[in-house]
Amino acid sequence: MRTERKPTRLDRVFARLDREPERPAHIDVPRMSRHRVVLFGATLAFYLAIVWAVVITSWLVRLDWQVMFFRPYQQWPELHAFVDYYVVLGQRGPTAVMVAAWLGWRSWRQHTLRPLLALGVSLLLLNVTVGAAKYGMGRLGPHYATEVGSNEMWLGGDIFPSGHTANAVVTWGILAYLASTPRARRWLSALSAVTSLGVGMATVYLGTHWLSDVLLGWVAGLLILLALPWFEPMIARAEARILGLRDRLRERWGLRAGRRRAVGTPPVVVRPLTDREGAPVPAGRPAARTPVYLAPGPHTTRAERSPVTPAGSRRPPHTERHPRGTTSATRP
Repeated sequence: MRTERKPTRLDRVFARLDREPERPAHIDVPRMSRHRVVLFGATLAFYLAIVWAVVITSWLVRLDWQVMFFRPYQQWPELHAFVDYYVVLGQRGPTAVMVAAWLGWRSWRQHTLRPLLALGVSLLLLNVTVGAAKYGMGRLGPHYATEVGSNEMWLGGDIFPSGHTANAVVTWGILAYLASTPRARRWLSALSAVTSLGVGMATVYLGTHWLSDVLLGWVAGLLILLALPWFEPMIARAEARILGLRDRLRERWGLRAGRRRAVGTPPVVVRPLTDREGAPVPAGRPAARTPVYLAPGPHTTRAERSPVTPAGSRRPPHTERHPRGTTSATRP
């Protein structure tokens, strides 16, 4: 008795992935609501408070020095190998490639460029805002500190805020921002928050950042994610222009291909209609069609036809053969 195979977990996963042949209509584009504006304002105020606390060399700077003298990489040396690999989750190159590959697949499945364009806008905002803050404040890192207890500001450094932390918040948080269901958005938000905080703590463990650098980098990445709905109209216009340009290029390439095919096609010769005897047929009277199993032209009987080649007949000459109806010579 033959029974059907039960679908495995992998079969169900692939079946779920094949359910989106076109752009889903249930995906909501986040809008800049009043709640989001209030949250953005509070986060911006927290950002400015951290900067001010570092500038005036407050208790936050003293905490930075205490953590630096604690030297976590010496307290727990067995974690060093793991942290060296984990901190890669905050590097812009590898994370951008991984997230772009996933969002590119989603764009192809949903027939929309919004995921890739949203990622590009967020990375552009990250480079502009975090890069300007880094070079504008010029803070030195723990390994290059010049005076114990100082804030090390405006000395030519580029570590405030932490680029690894901000990049981890943006690149992994964009997955939660583009999630299609509220449940997926909540889970991805929590996962990106834990991942970005872990990357920040990894840089503190390695001694490449102050604790305040990590805190400001986390807030800077959160500001970019909160501000993305303001750029949704621009993303929609860019998508419409790109798709319109694609359609125009397709039409142009189609016309060029049609012209090339028209130039390469031999001219069609229109012959006048004739009857079976070869006489021209007057206008208004249809010509008699030749059966499809006969070749065009006058036909002869089979006995009168002989297969010929350019050199003549293929039949060998027989001198002893006599025509029919005559008497052959007597054999010796």
